[in-house]
Amino acid sequence: MHVPLLIIGGGLSGLAAALRFARFIPDVLLLEQHSRIGGLNSYYYRNNRLFETGLHAITNYAAPKVKNAPLNRLLRQLKIKRKELALHQQNQSEIRFPDLESLLFSNDFSLLDSEIESKFPASHQGFHKLLQVIERYDPFKPLPFISTKKILQEHLQDTLLTDMLLCPLMYYGSSIERDMDFGQFVIMFRAIFLEGMFRPGGTIKDLLDLLLKHYTDHGGKIKTKATVKKILHTGKKIHGVLLNDGTEIRCDYILSTIGSEETFTLLDNPSGLETLPRLGFVETIFEIEKSTELKQGHGRTIIFYNTGDHFLYQQPDSFVDFNSGVICMPQNFQDLPESSFKEVRTTHLANYNEWKELLKDKDSYKSAKDDTALTSLLVAEKILGNFAQNIVYRDTFTPLTIERFTAKKNGAIYGNPVKIKDGDIGYDNLYLAGTDQGFLGIIGSMLSGVSIVNQHILPRL
Repeated sequence: MHVPLLIIGGGLSGLAAALRFARFIPDVLLLEQHSRIGGLNSYYYRNNRLFETGLHAITNYAAPKVKNAPLNRLLRQLKIKRKELALHQQNQSEIRFPDLESLLFSNDFSLLDSEIESKFPASHQGFHKLLQVIERYDPFKPLPFISTKKILQEHLQDTLLTDMLLCPLMYYGSSIERDMDFGQFVIMFRAIFLEGMFRPGGTIKDLLDLLLKHYTDHGGKIKTKATVKKILHTGKKIHGVLLNDGTEIRCDYILSTIGSEETFTLLDNPSGLETLPRLGFVETIFEIEKSTELKQGHGRTIIFYNTGDHFLYQQPDSFVDFNSGVICMPQNFQDLPESSFKEVRTTHLANYNEWKELLKDKDSYKSAKDDTALTSLLVAEKILGNFAQNIVYRDTFTPLTIERFTAKKNGAIYGNPVKIKDGDIGYDNLYLAGTDQGFLGIIGSMLSGVSIVNQHILPRL
């Protein structure tokens, strides 16, 4: 079998790349090792209903008339109409730290601006100077690491405000500990604070089905349960792939969306990239009765919190660090159709190696998951009020869960801390897209796949 383009990984980056290519050349094959597409943003069934994985909210919201906004550029590239997605904006979200009630933000940037002016008046002028830097900065230009913390401190002169602004951006996109590359910060600041968050109508399955229908309508093909064993090459020239079942597929180009180090492993070639700790997370879904009224934060879409003296975004020494995290209420988006349930979803930093050790004893692993869920519940109740008595179902993911279903090394959802911004990993006809290219969030990940197809593959075919 031979195809012009072979895409490894059926997540949103791979799907978008495949759809973009199929609009011009329908002979493209998408390989996904799992039984269903979506990668980190997929779904499963429990307790007689569908549960989403990964999708709290989609960043980069933009009004239809903002032509150059990432969301609208993506929809134009894929020829998908906005009405097909039925977009619902967030209600209002919150950053909550000790000694200060909160910073509120929404898709109207003036709310965050007024919150900073009111609660950090000495930093407000510096904040506006920071906005000018962000506006001029090109985050996709290959540059050495630039410390975001250093730049924020220079402009804001306030450690607390620096940490509060970093908290949501780190939790929603940072792959490194304790700091962010300034380019990554700019991407996430624009995506979350300047543009905002939304979700499509329906579930992640509906979004995936929509993308897949557009793709197959153009003639594109997909093969699930297809694990790549090896990328076939001679020197720097790629010839195709060998699957675990022995099938060999030849191609002119490969686009890999599975991660940089994961791709180099298939090439049987060391990446040469700097080795840095990969960050893992645990997430617990609490399904609660529809009638449940949360006493605090009931209208919030997402709450990013920190209870420690300092905000420490790093791999914890123990299984989980409950001192900070994310609490998401997925039903709290504007004008969502009424549902038969409500959810509270909690996310915390986790230590992959500690969880890995527990696999030696399945009972210990299960017990640790239960303890994690109960501790996370207590943390959430301190912020939202009591709702334990209204829980009808709960489920917990660990870094091992993520690794099992996505093959992400160490279950690190934000991939390798070392990003390859141009997608070029040193091969003539093999490119990288997705998280390890440095495009963050769902819209960023999809644009990553589209951009590589546009820049490096379509012009050469």
